[in-house]
Order: sequence, then C-alpha cells, then structure tokens
Amino acid sequence: MSTRTSSQDGMFGAPLIDHHCHGVMARPLQRAEFEDLATESSWPGPAGTTFFDTQLGFAIRRWCAPVLGLEAHVSPEDYLARRAELGADAVNSLLLSAANLDTVLVETGYRGEEITSPEQTGLLASAGFREVVRLERIAEEVAAAGTTPGTFAADFAAALEERSRNAVGVKSIMAYRYGLDFNPDRPSDQEVQTAAAQWLAAAGNEPRMDHPVLLRHLLWAAVDLGKPIQFHVGYGDADVDLHRCNPLNMTAWLRAVRSRNVPVMLLHCYPFQREAGYLAHVFPHVYADVGLAVNYTGSRSDAVIAESLELTPFHKAVFSTDAFGLPELYFLGAHLFRRGFDRVVGRWVEDGEWSPADAERVAHLIGHVNSERAYGLEPR
Repeated sequence: MSTRTSSQDGMFGAPLIDHHCHGVMARPLQRAEFEDLATESSWPGPAGTTFFDTQLGFAIRRWCAPVLGLEAHVSPEDYLARRAELGADAVNSLLLSAANLDTVLVETGYRGEEITSPEQTGLLASAGFREVVRLERIAEEVAAAGTTPGTFAADFAAALEERSRNAVGVKSIMAYRYGLDFNPDRPSDQEVQTAAAQWLAAAGNEPRMDHPVLLRHLLWAAVDLGKPIQFHVGYGDADVDLHRCNPLNMTAWLRAVRSRNVPVMLLHCYPFQREAGYLAHVFPHVYADVGLAVNYTGSRSDAVIAESLELTPFHKAVFSTDAFGLPELYFLGAHLFRRGFDRVVGRWVEDGEWSPADAERVAHLIGHVNSERAYGLEPR
C-alpha cells in the first residue's frame, strides 16, 4: 500500500481511496462556466452576485489559491486570472496531485465525453484508477441502439455485463430519476416488457431512463451482477426532490437484498448523514460517505464529518470527493476531509475518549481499507 502523505495531512497519514469521483475539464473555463461547476444550482445567481460567496467559494480562495502560487483569500478575479495564466493542464495537474490520492474510482456516466477519462484522471492525480459505470446511462445506450420491448431486459443484461467487465462497481441515480421511496420488489418479466414498451414509445431520440419499473429492474440486475452499487443520496442539483432522497426510504429494499451480500454504497448523504449512519450501523452490506457535503459545507465540514461518525461503524465509513469538472473539488475534498478528521478525532483523543492508536487505525479504515474490502481492490 502506498504511504503517500503531505505536510498538510496532520495526523491523518492514511492513504486515500476516492471511491466516487468524476473527470475534470481539460480545457480553459470562462468565469460563468467555472461558477456553474462550483454550485449544484441549475441557474445563475441574481444579477450582481457570485457563487464565490458560498462556503465552497471561500474554501477555493483560501485553500486552492496557495496551490496555484497565490496568497490565501485572493479575490475571485485574481484567482481566475491565475487559472487562465497557468492553463487547464497545469491547474488540473497541480490540484489533483496536491490532493494526494492513492486511487480514484471514476464514474463515467455523466457528461463523460466532456471530461477526463478514468485513466487521464488517474495520471493527473498520480494515482491508481478504476471505472464505475452508471446503470441508467447503459439503459439509455441500449435504447438508442434500437432495443425493443421484448428484448430490452436481455439487451440491458448483455450491455451491463460488457460495460462492467473491467469496472469495480455500478452507480444508480434513482434519487434523481424517481426518488428513494421506490417499490422494493423485483418487477416481473411481464412488468418489465410492458414498462419498456411505454418508455420506448415516449423516449424519442434522446432517451432518459425515468420509468419507475425499469429503474427497479436496473437495480435488481445490478444485484444479480454482484458488484458494489453506489446510490446518490440526499443533496444534489434541482432535479432531486430532496425529501424523497432520504436513504431511510430504501429500508425495505435494503432488507430485500441483504442476503445477496452486495455492498450498497450511500454517497454524499447530506443532510441525511445521520440516517445513512443508522443504515450502515444496522445492515451489514451498507456503507456511507459524506463526499459531496464536505466540499459544499467548507468551514463547517468538521460538523458533518463528526455527525457521520456518530453511528456509522468505522469499518463501514468510506471516503469520496464526488469531484466533477473542477480539480479544486478533488483537492478540497481530500484536504477538508483530512483536516476535519484530524480536528474531530483529535478532540476525542485529547479528551481521553480514543487512544492515538485507535485514531490511526480508524483513519486507515476510512481512508482505504474499507474501500479495498467493499470493491475487492488489491492494496497498491
């Protein structure tokens, strides 16, 4: 196992496996596009405002600016000017390598043609890399290739088998396309065929997998595949109905698949990190992270990390950044998590609640051991 550390790591010296992330933009970004990638909103802010006025925006100016050779807290204008001066390749390399990651598991199902591939992302980060494939995207590709209602199930199964052959896991965006309050039962063959007929008739030239019966079918096909299943949970863009993204809504399905021993990876989880911790506590196949939340809560991310460690067994907590588009999200996700773990666990050590040895052991569990176990990864 790599022992990569940096002077910013504090007592958290464990290697980090980023078990859920995406590629970054390999071209120059204008300010509007940069700000669009630094928010989960689907729209620009009111006239005269900026998304730099957020916890994430402040964290970029505080922590990413020095990596690019600037003083901390520089203005947004100076930060973006420095980005443009260095160029996209240099900015991506500087920030991803500074994240000091051991391995990246890159999900390729969202705007994959616009961002770096898993291999390119790994090279930028000087890290190992593997792919995670998105269930809904595979179904949409099957539809675009000309499947029929009668052959959809078989065509999807074949495509899933092919696409996942070299992947370490799959991802579901059920939270976006329906909600996590879905019927937990496996649909029958006839239900799938009827639903496929309805969906394909309405899909048009750009199919969007959003039929609730077919979404359930994809999940059960993933269970049959046997590889870890990642779920978007909680906070996301305006497509989600957040009240339906509470992972407790999945409880019946988690019961139904428990005996299959397929790891279920709950991603992001904010503001439901405590609910996710409960599910990871009571179900042996459930893991949880707070990846996206750490970046977007910035200076308050310590509190989110602390809450995520209240009920989650330490052998079930995992690390991710959910970085997409901006290399800043890789660096901040790793830096803020290391710092937050140091601060939270450091207080417990100072108070005599934890021993230093236990703190170090848990750092390794969350940093890499749990992901190695869940995804069947060989230590590098």
